[in-house]
Amino acid sequence: MAGAAVQGTAHLARGQGCQDAFKAVGLGGAAVLAVADGAGARERSALGAHIAVDTACRVLAEGVPRAEDAPEVWTGWIAAAGARVVEDYLRTVEGVLSAVPAPGGPVKADALASTLAAAVLRPPWVAFLSVGDCFGTVLTREPAGAGPGAGTRERCHLVLPPPAPGAPETVFLSSPGAALRLRSFVLWEPMLSGVVLATDGCASLTLDHPSVRELPPEAGPLPSERFFCGLAATLRANGGDAEPLRALLSGPGAARTGDDLTVLCALTDGR
Repeated sequence: MAGAAVQGTAHLARGQGCQDAFKAVGLGGAAVLAVADGAGARERSALGAHIAVDTACRVLAEGVPRAEDAPEVWTGWIAAAGARVVEDYLRTVEGVLSAVPAPGGPVKADALASTLAAAVLRPPWVAFLSVGDCFGTVLTREPAGAGPGAGTRERCHLVLPPPAPGAPETVFLSSPGAALRLRSFVLWEPMLSGVVLATDGCASLTLDHPSVRELPPEAGPLPSERFFCGLAATLRANGGDAEPLRALLSGPGAARTGDDLTVLCALTDGR
């Protein structure tokens, strides 16, 4: 597992700290990943993002189904766990706000507004939950050809896309009815080789326009194989050192977004 969060150039220009957060927890044969993006205009959203990833990892580390469990066990578990994440997040935020009185009167939970994406890996299963505009990609290892010595090739698939342009206003964990607007789903993928979560500031760096593959605009964004598969190959080669990932998020290609950038990756094998 490897992750990095980099302060966006627009945040740096305004003297604003990084409002993203990430966290990963290893559970032996399983792992939990979480990334969160604090709302840029909210005064305490960086704290909200840290509470979000802490809450998600704590809740999702409990009672993870077995690899041999049925699909309905996995779907029921992630849906219930997602509702608990929102509930526990709001409870923690309210506790923090009541414990630290603010000058000028009470601070509302919306001051800590944050989005969240989380994934639980227990190969061949991956369970996802999301509130807001973070996105997720899975990596698979597939045969590179028909012959016995053809080897394998890694592919990337955008399974948790960001909202489409023109979508309704971003939903945060503190938004009214957030639990009802939470997305949760599971994948069974025997060729699974990794999962990558990212905050929305990474979209221009990691996602390609469909025209790159001669597809119509309605096909939506596509994951960049150069970014995702290249990142996986680099992490496997260097034993999981996150410094090359940080360099990618700090390079010229990332600067044009202006937003904070966070990527968290878990690979299921070292091949």
